[in-house]
Amino acid sequence: MPAIRLSALGDSFVEGRGDPGPAGAWYGWVPRLAELLGVPGERVRNLGTHQATTQQVVDDQLPRALANKPPVIGVIVGVNDLVSDFDPDRFRDNLATIFGRLTGMDTVVFTATYADIPANLPVPESFRALLRERFAMANEMLGAITADTGTLCLDVTTVAEWSRPEMWSADGLHPSPRGHQWFAESVAGLLERATGDAVPAMM
Repeated sequence: MPAIRLSALGDSFVEGRGDPGPAGAWYGWVPRLAELLGVPGERVRNLGTHQATTQQVVDDQLPRALANKPPVIGVIVGVNDLVSDFDPDRFRDNLATIFGRLTGMDTVVFTATYADIPANLPVPESFRALLRERFAMANEMLGAITADTGTLCLDVTTVAEWSRPEMWSADGLHPSPRGHQWFAESVAGLLERATGDAVPAMM
């Protein structure tokens, strides 16, 4: 089996929901990013699963990623924690475990902040306000953890594109094909700025 060069861990955002592919499968930003980086499909491992939480990533996906650790790893997870059974301490500990164990001198790890998904959801305003408080808290935690671990973090909270309806699928939770493409291009730019010519050479 060819060595894995790019892995992605996380939830349905990583799985590719919102971006239909052939035969009823999901496409998403992971294969789009691989194409931009010149990584063939057989060297990409997408571990993202629908409704995954940070705890599930720690328990199930992280060991699999560490068993065959590639030079570039992406992690997007946490929204399912924030919209359901949110425990701030558990959330922080799980993120610290994930990024702390993945990062190292031989690996480039990237993630992204949490977009204003509550703005897209058909929920009462009181619950929307609660969700926004959680998302803001999560972004503060993520910022501190990524700084401590040297993880690259794409900040989407200040990007105007993510407030546009065409960037999201009908459910408001998952990016549209356009959103997935924008994310892939943004991550490719982030990797290029952070590592220069090293990323293509690593792949």
